[in-house]
Amino acid sequence: MTTDSHGSDGVTEAEPEPGGYTAYDPAMTTPECYTCSQEARLDGLPLSERIAFDQHWRVAHAFDTALPGWLVLLPRRHVTAVHELTDAEATTLGTWQVRLSRALHDVTGCIKTYVAQFAEVEGFAHVHFHVMPRMANLPQELRGPKVFELLRRPAQQRVTADLVDEIARSLHTRLTSSSERSSSCCPAAGSRNETGPG
Repeated sequence: MTTDSHGSDGVTEAEPEPGGYTAYDPAMTTPECYTCSQEARLDGLPLSERIAFDQHWRVAHAFDTALPGWLVLLPRRHVTAVHELTDAEATTLGTWQVRLSRALHDVTGCIKTYVAQFAEVEGFAHVHFHVMPRMANLPQELRGPKVFELLRRPAQQRVTADLVDEIARSLHTRLTSSSERSSSCCPAAGSRNETGPG
C-alpha cells in the first residue's frame, strides 16, 4: 500500500484488493444509496463523515442524534447484508469495532459501548454498524436497544455541529496516533485506503 500523500488533504487512491476492486470503485456502489453517495465524495466530506477509514471501512459520527459520540461503521462498497461481506471485510470488522470502542472510552469516558446493525430504514439499507458510547449516567429508560430513541429527539436536543466536530477531531487523533496504529490492523493515516485524512 502507498503511504505517500497527494492532493489537498493528503490522501491517495486505494490499491486493488485480491478480489479485484479498490476500496472506492464506482462500479461497487449504488448512486441511490446515501452511504454510497457519501463514499463517492469522500475527499469533500467533513471530518465527522470520515473520522477514520481503511480500504474496507469508513467511520462517521451519526447525524440527528442526541448522543455525543454515536458512531457508524460503514463498508466502503455497497453491501446490504452481513453475509455479503468479503473475507477481508469480515476480518477487519471486529478489529474496527474494538478500536472504536476503545477510542470512545478514551474520548467520552463511556463505561462500555453498544454495537448494533439493522440497516432497515428506507434509504439506509447499506450495511452499517452503530457503535454507541454507553455513559454511566444514561437513564435506564434509554439503555440497551432503547438507546435508539436518541435518534428521534427534536432538533434542539440533538448534538450540536460544534460538538460533533470536536468529538470527530478527538477520535481522529486517537485513531490515527502511532500507538493506536501499531496495535491495530490498520496502517498509518495519509492515504485514501488507510486510516483517514492526513
